[in-house]
Amino acid sequence: MALKTSAVPFKGTAAQEKKLLETISALKGEDGSLMRILQEAQGLYGYLPIEVQRIISEELDIPLEKIYGVVTFYSQFSLNPKGKYKIAVCMGTACYVKGAGDILDKIKSKLGLNTGGVTSDGLFSIEDCRCIGACGLAPVMMINDDVYGKLEGTDKEIDDILAKYSL
Repeated sequence: MALKTSAVPFKGTAAQEKKLLETISALKGEDGSLMRILQEAQGLYGYLPIEVQRIISEELDIPLEKIYGVVTFYSQFSLNPKGKYKIAVCMGTACYVKGAGDILDKIKSKLGLNTGGVTSDGLFSIEDCRCIGACGLAPVMMINDDVYGKLEGTDKEIDDILAKYSL
């Protein structure tokens, strides 16, 4: 099985690795420790690159393929780094029927990304989500905690929103 790696180079620090090893040592042998270790690792690094999965695999003596299987099964885990500004376009029913798919496509095109990707400068990442609970404002997107609703999806509107974060 070919394990998928990120297009963004891994930039883990010695301090992060030390903390990861301490976490593994503290939790090793406990029931359900793999999930807790993966959650802690994602908290440390922001995502679970193959390099981190490899450390966990070696320290727990669990095959890398099993670690990768868990990481790719649960949606809470990410194989890709997130940008400083995380864009989430709602694709719930209300947003979708009001054009959220076109808005997502325009943003991806402007940033040169696929869903789940991050810009090379690490500024933006983009994903779709099922519902953010603002159906009355459909179509909606969020950038970190900022909500943008009743989007028209024009190039100017999208450019103006993205410009707020590109300073």
